[in-house]
Amino acid sequence: MSEIAIRPGGEQDFPTLMKMFDGAVAWLVERGRPGQWGTEPFSGNPKREKRVHGMATSGGLAIAEIGGEPAGATCLVETPPAHIPPVAERELYIDLLITAREHTGRGVGGALIEHAREETRRRGISLLRVDCWAGGGGDLVRYYVGQGFTPTVQFEVNGWIGQVFEQRVR
Repeated sequence: MSEIAIRPGGEQDFPTLMKMFDGAVAWLVERGRPGQWGTEPFSGNPKREKRVHGMATSGGLAIAEIGGEPAGATCLVETPPAHIPPVAERELYIDLLITAREHTGRGVGGALIEHAREETRRRGISLLRVDCWAGGGGDLVRYYVGQGFTPTVQFEVNGWIGQVFEQRVR
């Protein structure tokens, strides 16, 4: 397995992010699991393109690479999305965690989560949070628990059920 390198991302990575999202949607649909992100590609959807462009230009984007090829991405923010229940302390929030389909099973997600932990420590913050889709038989929920996160609250946005997790970082 090639080593995973993580570099800062930026606006130039917008097309790469769109490709990752489009690939993930197609992959989920092929497996009969459209509940996470629907059945349509992100490309061509102005609302989704705007959201992804915001991640690319947020200053919190990091790109994982294997052999110089983009393999995944994360976006870290200090203010979670508006639909996430707030906490009474400073936090770092994983607003995006995605792996390019051709690199699944190679530890990209885990490397990006470790990057988030390191960034949380570097900023002197002790709380790292993330959310995911709670459907699909709970696969994503189990993934985050396996990465050391503790489930906290669930939330609903237009029928989409999400699970928030937290992890103390020391």
